[in-house]
Amino acid sequence: MNYDYIIIGGGAAGCVLANRLSENPDTQVCLLEAGPSDKKNPLIKIPVGIIALMRSKSYNWRYWTTPQKALNGRRVYIPRGKTLGGSSAVNAMCYTRGHKWDFDHWESLGNKGWGYKDVLPLFRRSENYEPGENEFHGVGGPVNISDLQSPMQVSKDFVKAGVEAGYPETDDFNNDVQEGMGLFKVFQKNGERFGAARGYLHPVLDRPNLTVLTGASANKILFDGKRATGVEISRNGKTETLKANDILLSGGAINSPKLLLLSGVGPKAELEKHNIPMVHELPGVGENLQDHPDILVVQKSKRWQTLAFSPKSFVWDGPIAVFNYIFRRKDFLTSNVAEAGGFVKSRPEEEIPDIQFHMSNTRLDNHGLDLTFSIGYGFSGHVCALRPKARGRLTLQDANPASDPNIDPNLLDHPDDMETMVRGVKAVRNIFAQNALKSWCNGEIFPGEAVQSDEEIRDFIRRKADNIYHPVGTCKMGHDDMAVVDDTLKVHGMQNLRVIDASIFPTLVGGNTTAPTLMVAEKAADMILAEKNAAVMAAPTQTAVPTA
Repeated sequence: MNYDYIIIGGGAAGCVLANRLSENPDTQVCLLEAGPSDKKNPLIKIPVGIIALMRSKSYNWRYWTTPQKALNGRRVYIPRGKTLGGSSAVNAMCYTRGHKWDFDHWESLGNKGWGYKDVLPLFRRSENYEPGENEFHGVGGPVNISDLQSPMQVSKDFVKAGVEAGYPETDDFNNDVQEGMGLFKVFQKNGERFGAARGYLHPVLDRPNLTVLTGASANKILFDGKRATGVEISRNGKTETLKANDILLSGGAINSPKLLLLSGVGPKAELEKHNIPMVHELPGVGENLQDHPDILVVQKSKRWQTLAFSPKSFVWDGPIAVFNYIFRRKDFLTSNVAEAGGFVKSRPEEEIPDIQFHMSNTRLDNHGLDLTFSIGYGFSGHVCALRPKARGRLTLQDANPASDPNIDPNLLDHPDDMETMVRGVKAVRNIFAQNALKSWCNGEIFPGEAVQSDEEIRDFIRRKADNIYHPVGTCKMGHDDMAVVDDTLKVHGMQNLRVIDASIFPTLVGGNTTAPTLMVAEKAADMILAEKNAAVMAAPTQTAVPTA
């Protein structure tokens, strides 16, 4: 079958495209996803299931970085969703968009139509904002955005402590100010996760013109000269070829550049290194990798009302929570773990917030992969630098599509990023020292009381810093020599090929990345449909010739 569109990647962007492009019953759309259906795992619906999904080998790509030179040569874990909905099916569900400055900055780089005034209507269109419609939020959209069902007291007290520390309080991180402390709005409905697949894909799965193939790994994009014509996939142990008029690559900031490279589109030296025939030289593929560096300040808790693996949790708290979840959709099973946070300026001279807090209501270390660390009661203050200056890159290990790529986000390699993180550690410590948290704090696990000077904090950061799962930029949008797509998301120098996902972000936004990824796909769908309609209108009308 020859499809009109093949969408490679069933993550957040792919789900949006599958929905919008299949609205026309005369358009044949095929969505490919390497992982299984999100409907097969109940933990995806249960918000606190993120703890298990972080470790899953079936629903998570479980990538690791190359050794990070600024982090004492440590490798860093990069979880990415491997199921319909992508990372929106396995993440912490925080609904933030970034600052309006971020999108105006994209436009200032030459990307016409990507300013804040242009993208705000797309954010509003994508959401059903339960608190109600206003200037910044819409209702009736595919994804449901709600308040937390049962935020823990420690999360509320973290917000109070932040206000005591001098930061403003806000009920909405997604207005035109952003700055402040508050509880996150979340991708949830009635205490259940509400990811991109549930919002965009599940309601349209019965469309006869939409084909969704799970367990379908893309090996390479097929070309006729510079024109994309199809995709070679592996599925059920067999290799298949699918054809389409247009190929839309939505694999994310890791898998999209990887597939372009495997298909012969990328830097000449990289392709030659792996004996991949070059289809088109495009030096920016895999470059410009950015991610938010993250560091944790972890406290023991005097009180037991935090998430913990303990006898009390299993014997008493757990059964009660299961009952409350099943019958009331309340209690800690509805928690996204990172319930509270903030966007603040690490120093007065910053024009906009440059650090973000996430406060996890449990003791965390190494992404929660070591569950023994969470046996005791405690809580963790994350801080990340919102606009890191370090840039990394992604390359291939070899020409085997089944091999993981080399992922080097180059975390904290720029000295300014390190100094922002040092200020952030001090800021979290200051919040934890406020009266609102005095009944909770029972001693700092790390950095630990011995770590006080700036150099001691830097050393701690080198030993413990991580990422917070927001990779972007590896197929960046723009018009310079290192840009991969233009501002209509078409791959430079190619035909019938677009990249539509977080890899096109020219710079990392000041916030979590799911919401802006949905926006990118909504905008891409608009552009694709507008071009198609224009082509139909421009096509010559055939007039019947009268017969004698």
